[in-house]
Amino acid sequence: MSYWHKVMKEVADEKYPAQIAHLRENYGFSQAHANALVMYSRGSVSSKKFTTMSEYLKTVDPVQAKTVRAMFKVIQSKYPKLTLEIAWNKPMLKDDTKYVFAASCSKKSILIHPWSNAVMKKFGPQLEELDVKIKTIGIPNDWKVDAKLLQDMVKMRMAEKK
Repeated sequence: MSYWHKVMKEVADEKYPAQIAHLRENYGFSQAHANALVMYSRGSVSSKKFTTMSEYLKTVDPVQAKTVRAMFKVIQSKYPKLTLEIAWNKPMLKDDTKYVFAASCSKKSILIHPWSNAVMKKFGPQLEELDVKIKTIGIPNDWKVDAKLLQDMVKMRMAEKK
């Protein structure tokens, strides 16, 4: 986050739309992620809604909560040193220096984010029955968790240079 704080200091005097455009055009942020960072850097008290995964999961459908818990459990069972953080108001797993997995819930699906273009390129074709986007994969709320797939995605992400 210290890196992103520095980026936001560079555009601190800009108006909100210019800050959003800067993040989207120069760093490939989605509108939602750009908004979260801009709002946080502007001191929004609502920009950090949750401090724990339990708090986050209380706000989503119980079926989604069960699926998200199961995904994080299978990943952390193989990689217990990953730390669970809440960043951009969603649960994420991080090794010492980088995010390796995240999940967020909408009304219709759960989005998973492996934080890697290479991971998306390798595993995307295997997931064509799911909603594969450029940086995220939409899964059904009641998805039967594929432990091997998730662990392999995280393994590849962790092997990337820092």
